[in-house]
Amino acid sequence: MPLVTYGSNYLTGQILIAMPGMPDPRFQKTVIFLCAHNAEGAMGLVLNRQFGSITFVDLLEQLEIDSVPVADLPVHYGGPIDSGRGFVLHSTDFMREGSVLVGDHVALTATIDILRAIAEGQGPRSALLALGYSGWGPGQLDAELISNGWLNMIPDANLLFDRDIDTKWERAIAKLGATSLSMLSGEAGHA
Repeated sequence: MPLVTYGSNYLTGQILIAMPGMPDPRFQKTVIFLCAHNAEGAMGLVLNRQFGSITFVDLLEQLEIDSVPVADLPVHYGGPIDSGRGFVLHSTDFMREGSVLVGDHVALTATIDILRAIAEGQGPRSALLALGYSGWGPGQLDAELISNGWLNMIPDANLLFDRDIDTKWERAIAKLGATSLSMLSGEAGHA
């Protein structure tokens, strides 16, 4: 059951969980953090898919950043739009020019400086690097929510930033209280 109230309430800073019957193969079994949701549309980052075989080191080399990374950071597939554009979803202990607060404890930065800081061990405590993003036009996500395409929930740090992407969708469903996928109906109810 979605936790959304329709109308003027938007879901910026929340997580979308694809329903089991999601018809779009690009979003089947995805968990998406919504960075923006308003009357103009929505933008989010997929949390549980990797971006092919590119590594953080590969990305640093492509961007001509000379730092040797202190730690490896997986590169996520943020969505099907603009896959050449990078985003870092991160904890708010790292806020710089260009960082945007998108939740109580979550920020989004899309500058090369954050990649350099992460590589040097000076970045945020928690971070998720994504190439590309997921986007919806005005009213499109709202219609998908009404037609039972997505569930939504308040995020927690484990779902946002842990690296166990293979079970993230199932864990998100379980956090909503569904002990079995059969508890979820693929049909929307209308009174």
